[in-house]
Amino acid sequence: MWELANNSFDENGLPQRIQVPKTAELIAQQLRGQIVRGVLKPGDMLPPETVLGQRFDVSRPTLREAFRILENESLIVVRRGSRGGVQVVSPDVSVAARYFGLLLQIQNTTLSDLYEARMVLEPAAVRMLAARRTDDDIKALVAVIDELADRVDAGAESADLDTWSTTAFRFHDLILERAGNQTIGLLGHVLADVVATHMSRVVSRTTDIDEVATQFKKSIRAYRKLVGLVEAGDADAAEAHWRRHMNLVAKKMLWGRFATESVVDLFN
Repeated sequence: MWELANNSFDENGLPQRIQVPKTAELIAQQLRGQIVRGVLKPGDMLPPETVLGQRFDVSRPTLREAFRILENESLIVVRRGSRGGVQVVSPDVSVAARYFGLLLQIQNTTLSDLYEARMVLEPAAVRMLAARRTDDDIKALVAVIDELADRVDAGAESADLDTWSTTAFRFHDLILERAGNQTIGLLGHVLADVVATHMSRVVSRTTDIDEVATQFKKSIRAYRKLVGLVEAGDADAAEAHWRRHMNLVAKKMLWGRFATESVVDLFN
């Protein structure tokens, strides 16, 4: 169904038409609003279909279409059977990461493009972290460094280098998470899978194990220096140090074919 939009005209001065949302979309919008505002919390069960159908004055097919919309958004889970029902769930960041990663692949985004974005985000996050750091933030960062140092000190010959990469990346991810800005933290999580996958591939393709260990030891020293600057609250020095470190890392991570490789190549 189409209706005229109020006070909306096209470039010729003619009234534009807008599409009236379907009933199922309106129901989904109302339930979505209750979920994001916390009126409906994760774990809550929605009333039975018969009750909701009467409340919204809609048929069962229309109600189920609304459920499908919310289920695709990972806001509810529809459980079938005699003990089934519709349960509210908390959407996991992996949902956003999956779709965002897909968009990066479809747009043929290069790895260098991705790292350029990280080199904008992380130094800025370091500055925020230095200004807002708590004792808990410092302890969390140090714990990751110590874990990585223990793994590297144990030797690279029989080590699981993927674990080294995962631990190292956790430090980077923690910077974004602890910066005190939820949007930056979420962006970091969304990019995490792509960057972690790339790190793992770079390490796995490196045949010089001693060089791998050397690079990780350099990273550990850079991490410890950063924590010292953050703990001291020296935002300028911390940001500058991390920008230099990330530029050096990018040169190591984007050697050879990685310099022109796209995100889609990581998952093929």
